[in-house]
Amino acid sequence: MKIAVCIKQVPTRDWQPRVNDDKTWVRDQDASFELNEPDAYALEEGLRLKEKHGGEVVVCSAGPARVGQALREALARGADRAIHVDADALATADAFAVAESLAAAMRDEQFDLVLTGLQSDDQGFAQTGPILAELLGMASATIIMEVDVQADLIRVKRELEGGWFQWVSLSRPALLTIQSGINQLRYATLKGIMAAKKKEIRKAAMPAGLAPRQRIVSLYVPEKQKQTEMIGGSAAEASKTLVRKLRDEARVLS
Repeated sequence: MKIAVCIKQVPTRDWQPRVNDDKTWVRDQDASFELNEPDAYALEEGLRLKEKHGGEVVVCSAGPARVGQALREALARGADRAIHVDADALATADAFAVAESLAAAMRDEQFDLVLTGLQSDDQGFAQTGPILAELLGMASATIIMEVDVQADLIRVKRELEGGWFQWVSLSRPALLTIQSGINQLRYATLKGIMAAKKKEIRKAAMPAGLAPRQRIVSLYVPEKQKQTEMIGGSAAEASKTLVRKLRDEARVLS
């Protein structure tokens, strides 16, 4: 089975963001980067499916040259080869531009299964996977917690709201967006790190004339505010007022 895993490199979670001069993104030169956590679970699921059913795992990513570090990490964990759509403009691109770039680089590969993380830790739109499935003409399912590959079908367990789950069957080829926690992550061994240096990373260009469908107008760090309001009346009246404000205004009670 030929499996693609789409990954993204994002700023590390413990890094304090600094907004750039245009206030449209963070200062990349001050940031440290890591593999997007949900994508790490998608990679692990792809590696497990390969171990069970055979085939190969190809990691795919779109972004500037620094993305090569995340691809090498994925190769060190066990992926067979990589595809990198190398373009600085894709560092802050929207889900449409990223999906269109990946689709152009992946289309001729004829993958049986494409896995992505549920969403990215930076922008968090959770749209790249579904858009990519549409562009590749694949069936798709989101928020996957379990994958069962059968002869001609893929049976998946989706996480719904309120503790409910749903089993869905899809024909192949298919694209799945993987929920964090679906499996136990493995880490790169020294042998894997050495082997990754010899594995292929195929470079692809961003499609000509590709334009984003949306743009970031302004980005800022959340402002810290506090406001004190005194509630008068008797204890019974004050408690009712407090509950009402917590429920209707602060929305911390249901």
